[in-house]
Amino acid sequence: MTSMIHRARQWLSRTVAPAALQTRRFQAARMDRLTAEWMATAQSINEELRSDLDRLRSRGRELGNNNDYAKKFVGMVKDNIIGPGGVRLQVRIEDSPGKPDRMASAAVERGWQEWQNVADVAGHQHFRDMCETMVGGLPSDGEFLLRMVRGADAGNRFNFALQLIDVDRIDTTYNGRHGVNAVIMGVEVNTYRRPVAVHIFAAHPNDGQYSSRQRIRLPLDDVIHGFKVERPEQLRGIPWMAAGMLSLHHLGNFKLAALLAAEHGANHYGFFTTPDGQAPIGTPDAAGGQAVTVSQPGYYDTLPTGVQFTAYDSKYPEQNFGPFVKTTLQRIASGWGVAYHSLANDLEGVSFSSIRSGTLEERDRWMGDQQWFIDMALERIYRAWLQMALMSGAITMPNGSALPASKLEKFSRHEWQPRRWEWVDPQADTEANILKVRAGLMSPQDLCSAMGYDFEDTLDAIAAAQKLAKEKKVQLPAYDALPGAGGAAAPAVPAP
Repeated sequence: MTSMIHRARQWLSRTVAPAALQTRRFQAARMDRLTAEWMATAQSINEELRSDLDRLRSRGRELGNNNDYAKKFVGMVKDNIIGPGGVRLQVRIEDSPGKPDRMASAAVERGWQEWQNVADVAGHQHFRDMCETMVGGLPSDGEFLLRMVRGADAGNRFNFALQLIDVDRIDTTYNGRHGVNAVIMGVEVNTYRRPVAVHIFAAHPNDGQYSSRQRIRLPLDDVIHGFKVERPEQLRGIPWMAAGMLSLHHLGNFKLAALLAAEHGANHYGFFTTPDGQAPIGTPDAAGGQAVTVSQPGYYDTLPTGVQFTAYDSKYPEQNFGPFVKTTLQRIASGWGVAYHSLANDLEGVSFSSIRSGTLEERDRWMGDQQWFIDMALERIYRAWLQMALMSGAITMPNGSALPASKLEKFSRHEWQPRRWEWVDPQADTEANILKVRAGLMSPQDLCSAMGYDFEDTLDAIAAAQKLAKEKKVQLPAYDALPGAGGAAAPAVPAP
């Protein structure tokens, strides 16, 4: 009996166990004839970027300059992260908890608004436009480089300005040591892989007679090197369009080939054939040549004896052209994290529910990008500006007195209000939000924030409207009488 059990165990170990192990493996890791061409690498993200980043960036810029859909995506990034009015600052200074210092808050906001006009040390852009330039380069570059200029070099009374630097100036090929620190693709890191400086060319390396290969070191105390970290220890940004760039390039080539084929077909191209295979087409004075009389392109009035014309019948544009282009763009939109109908401007056959679902999902992505940009750039810029502005005495109260720099911590309280979007279904969404506020499920402050407004500014605007209406002897509709609030709208009629 014991020997039979032993033989059974040996048989199971030779047959069942390998099969069981095979079924437990990850199928995506199998190596067989169906996956032999699937090449993968175990290199670090920095090693992959070391060889590919410059080429990715140049190809991304070429697409952004010449490809319709890439240009649209760049515009979507600018419009949705920054918006037409930029990311607004709301200062929240308090004398004590619960007691706002509105005069100081207004003074800081006025100073910030004034500084935005002189923020660019080169004098080319408003601060909002600089923010657009920063995020507008992310689809092709994956990163931006911003230098903070302090002191007299800033050229304004706040003694603070910004300089945008082309990321091409970061020397991707510079890898080595700077003292005890390592330098990887132009980024200097300490022993914890914390970036401490960037090594850039003194001028753009490909700027004709003004180019330079001389490197200078910029400590990151004065520089913002912004990019999204997708893998641990990543030191350079990955272009946001990288996942769809190859598909977009191939789609462009396919559309060009289809266009040429359709153009040839429309021009009635074809071939002359003769019974003996000789080519009799020529001019009257050529030896044996016979003329073909043509009254207009594509129509032949007279052909020599025995000559036949065979037309070239192009099948483009054919019925599968549109679905192929749409499927490719859907794939690209998925890789870029946007809705297909937004990228392709295609609303044909799209239902309201599908538009709503895609739009809301896309807006979540944009709100995440907005918060990333606030944390990465705006917070550092604002705190550095506020410190220099207070030390320079550039923020003053209505009586002319400057806010003291010694109270920097008190004056630092603030919030950012990025752009928001109109509701997909304004009437239904408005009524739903009114019910949330009435049921205590949402505060008026949160509702205003979701709409892109500041609650305090909204109340001030309402109070000013009511005051002006009273002066003009106009009765405004009461809140409870507005549509969706449980009553009929009251007409605006002159007060008795």
